[in-house]
Amino acid sequence: MNDGPMKAALQITTPSDREVVMTRVFDAPRHLVFDAWTKPELLKRWLTGPSGWTMPVCEIDLRVGGRYRYVWRHPGQPDMGMGGVHLEVVVPERIVNTQLFDQDWTGGEGVGTLVLVEHDGKTITTNTVRYSSREVRDMVIKTGMTEGVGASYDRLEELLASQRARGAGQ
Repeated sequence: MNDGPMKAALQITTPSDREVVMTRVFDAPRHLVFDAWTKPELLKRWLTGPSGWTMPVCEIDLRVGGRYRYVWRHPGQPDMGMGGVHLEVVVPERIVNTQLFDQDWTGGEGVGTLVLVEHDGKTITTNTVRYSSREVRDMVIKTGMTEGVGASYDRLEELLASQRARGAGQ
């Protein structure tokens, strides 16, 4: 599949007591990556975490003050839902939003900042989440988020490759 030296690596860092930063380079122009992050029909195809999960609910009102809602499902487990409000939207380079899970296991509202930078036809995504405390940040990292985000980002790379092959977004 997508094994070997050509596969882009997900980098996860903790630059402050409350933040997790997830960075990866995608072999696609920024406008395609932005669409994949903001169009429900695309997001539902890749933002599903570990194998076996689906995203049956994906609603996005992409404007400042607009709300979004995601619900993930896995057989035999309760649904996991989250949502928030867009605080900043700069197409196709930046989205800032609040993040709150239905079962508030993260200790209150977080803030996510997605930044997309294109260089030579590739897009660097930097997704920063600021949590309510260092303890919550550390707990989130221990949940297996690296594997879940990594699996989702691998699916995103495959989606982007299929879109490039079809000439989507031209």
